[in-house]
Amino acid sequence: MEAWPTSGCRMAWRPLWWWRGDFITSSYLQVPGITYDGGYADYVIAPTEATAAIPAELSATEAAPLMCAGITTYNALRNSCAREGDTVAIIGVVGLGHLGIQFASKMGFKTVAVGRGKDKEDLVKKLGAVHYIDSKSQNAVEELVKLGGAKIICGTVPSGKAMNAVLGGLAVNGKLIMIGVSDESMEVPPTLFTLGRRLVVGWPAGTSMDSQDTLSFSVLS
Repeated sequence: MEAWPTSGCRMAWRPLWWWRGDFITSSYLQVPGITYDGGYADYVIAPTEATAAIPAELSATEAAPLMCAGITTYNALRNSCAREGDTVAIIGVVGLGHLGIQFASKMGFKTVAVGRGKDKEDLVKKLGAVHYIDSKSQNAVEELVKLGGAKIICGTVPSGKAMNAVLGGLAVNGKLIMIGVSDESMEVPPTLFTLGRRLVVGWPAGTSMDSQDTLSFSVLS
């Protein structure tokens, strides 16, 4: 299968496997605006393997957040091993979290949002969450356990302390996926994770093809 230029976009021909390398974890990772010029400009020169085609159904304004917060949450969830009907908790409602809630819901997961304050409940329900846990007035671990535990907890907040606080809400074989970047340390109780076969992993954003997959899924859903 081959990748061809899209209308209005000058893209050099490459076989699709060219874009499927695991560039995001490479020691030679190149980031526009950091390792080479560009990012906040009308025009930029970039490697062809860093480009993604934007579906015609999306405007640049709609696509922009999907190429950063969107790819981070979508890519983490689709690689989480969760299946339709599994309970997936999203820690954090704003920023990454509001997109994570929508993606989790559209993927068919039983989506639980965990935030701070009752004022966010109406919003997360509109975004697709079936349950909302207010960590200011409720014990998030106890509430997740009442639901049978979470197969996946996706930590979108930049706080190791906040993610640490919900570890006990994981089901057997559950997994905490950290996508919120924080310098705070986490304490992982060996007994909780050994006896329950639980995991803690991190997930970076993704490659250009992951971005393109994110955009395509957003159009479909």
